[in-house]
Amino acid sequence: MLSANRCTVRRPKPDDKDRALRLRMRELAEEKRRYGVERLHILLKREGLVINHKRTERIYREEQLSLRDKRKKKKLSRMRVVSPTPTGPNQKWELDFVSDQLQNGRRFKVLTIVDIWDRLSPALEVDTSITGSHVVAVLERLREQGSLPGILHVDNGPEFTCKALDAWAYEHGVRIEFSRPGKPTDKAHIESFNGRLRDECLDTNLFSSIADARRQIERWRASTTVHDLTVP
Repeated sequence: MLSANRCTVRRPKPDDKDRALRLRMRELAEEKRRYGVERLHILLKREGLVINHKRTERIYREEQLSLRDKRKKKKLSRMRVVSPTPTGPNQKWELDFVSDQLQNGRRFKVLTIVDIWDRLSPALEVDTSITGSHVVAVLERLREQGSLPGILHVDNGPEFTCKALDAWAYEHGVRIEFSRPGKPTDKAHIESFNGRLRDECLDTNLFSSIADARRQIERWRASTTVHDLTVP
């Protein structure tokens, strides 16, 4: 029988019970690069991988996933995943913002929404300030009217990356797709629509008040018919 000094014997390393959670957290952190531990915890909890917030924070620290503000050296971009072309209405909407001003110089914003299927806009929201909660209110109003998209394609602005929109989309089974920063071609449909809105409405009208801007912009939206636009 062989004998060995107990001081030289190494106990086998125990299995990592958090292995699946670690792998999934790394995947989400890579996919959602601007999400911190709190947002990642919400996603992991939805998938049933974690309940306790302290466990998420511990593994987050161990995996060194903390957000870094300094930009790293640019790497080769990953292959772009092209979404399927919509085959019907309300399959994919694109959202964006356009800004303009009243006659008195006060600035206002327009939340533009376009259905990729027919290039029509289900709503144009006008206000001096539009937050993420305001965006959710507009989408909820459209949902109550019977219009709910399968996919929302947006940029990385704070109004679209906020918790309110993420929670609303999850509740109603809507997937959110984010454009690549600095790639306007990723949202070509909404960019084209915004250009037409500016040429045909914003640049050709004077707005005396927010109420007046809402009336004129809504009148333009309502007059835009499927016959005026190119249908896929």
